[in-house]
Amino acid sequence: MFGAVPILVAAALGTTACQPDRPAVSPPSSTTPASAAELTALQRDADAIRDIGITGVQARLVAADGSNTVATSGVADIASRGPVSGDGYFRAASVTKTFTATVLLQLVGEGKLALDDTVEKWLPGVVHGDGNDGTKITVRQLLNHTSGLKYPNPYELASPEDYRRYALDVPPPPEQVVATAVQSRPTFAPGTGWSYSNTGYLLAGMIIDKVTGTPWYEEVGRRIITPLGLNHTTYPGSAVTIPTPHATGYTQWPTGGLVDTTDNRISGFAAAAGALITTTADLNTFFRALLGGKLLQPEQLTEMKKTVDTDAEIRSIFPGARYGLGLFSIELSCGGRYWMHGGDIPGYKTRDGVTDDGTRSVVVSMSTLLQDTDDHQIAQENAAMTLVDHALCSTGNK
Repeated sequence: MFGAVPILVAAALGTTACQPDRPAVSPPSSTTPASAAELTALQRDADAIRDIGITGVQARLVAADGSNTVATSGVADIASRGPVSGDGYFRAASVTKTFTATVLLQLVGEGKLALDDTVEKWLPGVVHGDGNDGTKITVRQLLNHTSGLKYPNPYELASPEDYRRYALDVPPPPEQVVATAVQSRPTFAPGTGWSYSNTGYLLAGMIIDKVTGTPWYEEVGRRIITPLGLNHTTYPGSAVTIPTPHATGYTQWPTGGLVDTTDNRISGFAAAAGALITTTADLNTFFRALLGGKLLQPEQLTEMKKTVDTDAEIRSIFPGARYGLGLFSIELSCGGRYWMHGGDIPGYKTRDGVTDDGTRSVVVSMSTLLQDTDDHQIAQENAAMTLVDHALCSTGNK
């Protein structure tokens, strides 16, 4: 995920995207709708996202009894106009952060490091200079975005031309990105504010590497993907394409119409902050297992759910939004709160939510990222989060 506010609002910039027709919906045979009312509600909200100008939408709701309800809307590709697959792959972007945080908390539970360890302890000399001091930044602060570290975004993707210029670049290693980041003064002293920072999660991945002697993505595979059977969640490395089936990912900039931004290496730049590829089924399984206590010991899950206040820009979109360790806490319209972590990257936008006990979850993947106007971008955000809220509040049953 990239942009000034990487998870929720990417840089806004002009016109209206096309509004594709919705093909007949055929939920995958592996799904059993929880109820006709829930399918109707989920379909209504998926169609509302499509009507904003999103080419393709797939949404999957998993109820407490494990039943799946899937709705798709729009088209998988504006040329062929084929149907959207309910099992399609997409770039998860910053949803990756929750996987990274989970692995670090598992290591904490195993006594291999502590949340209050400093960055300097594990990565000596890596964070220093221009007011950045790894002796004063803790692992916890990396995970809850209170480190103050800035993120050097090398991809100023304000136009189709920018995208084409950078799309196939081989990503630099995280160490190089961090070295660039610490050339800028921090946003604030560690622990005194909140600012979303991919740099913190690049460092988190580097700490996993150091503690385990294994790359962060291999630890994610060994500790999360394999045990949960997430057979459609992968780390792409330097690969350009994503597996099939998938909807073509488009980005809408102020000029150039809808641009195909499916194939690129941009997610590789984000590494432990945003590189994974996945499906709605796998993400639901992951979030339900995480909040259901299957991946973390109770003490570490409690730490993950200790939240801090976010900043004014996040709260302007999500009033009362708070952040734990790799998870946002968001208010439900029906009362209470839920947990989520979205992801934005050229071509794909993901929003999700899971109840506090992990019994009910929903994931929506959109194969268009709107970057044209503030209003258009906010409309996509609101429509996606409305779907999540309705699904978790079980509006369709009322």
